[in-house]
Amino acid sequence: MTKTEFEYRQIIAICRELFQKKNKDYGTSWRILRLSSLTDQIFIKAQRIRSIQEKGVQKIDDGIEGEFIGIINYCIIAMIQKQLEGSAQMEFSEHELGDLYDEQVAKTLNLLLNKNHDYGEAWRDMRVSSMTDLILMKIFRTKQIEDNQGQTLVSEGVEANYQDMLNYAVFCLIQMGMAQQQQQQQ
Repeated sequence: MTKTEFEYRQIIAICRELFQKKNKDYGTSWRILRLSSLTDQIFIKAQRIRSIQEKGVQKIDDGIEGEFIGIINYCIIAMIQKQLEGSAQMEFSEHELGDLYDEQVAKTLNLLLNKNHDYGEAWRDMRVSSMTDLILMKIFRTKQIEDNQGQTLVSEGVEANYQDMLNYAVFCLIQMGMAQQQQQQQ
């Protein structure tokens, strides 16, 4: 296992644990949301991160780490929603939901490993603020695709954009030292 895969899995473990806890609190109430609503939730989180980065101060105690975790989980929820399009099922067992979550993570991790091979982990030399901007750009691309009823001429669809946003958010948390902090706590 590469260093990147190890750190990635540590970040996802943190995100998955929070996802499971929120599922116990709220159930799968997110099943009512359309993809466009999930995209807007991701936008709100990314916009707050950018605002804090630009202003250098924040007035609400919740740090940007939590916002990146939210982006990751909302991207996974969006990909699950996309997979379940046409299904009226609202409730899932903890096991079923965990399997759906893990399936989306596995697909997205595989994409990351393939891109890392080709790009040589260029993200490690990027600024967190640049990756935040890329997440916002991917959100606007996703909104445009949604406004076009999912139709694209030459571009990837919404799922690829959710995967990229998820991966950039993981990269940001790795760059911010969250994986190292997690490792020290174990």
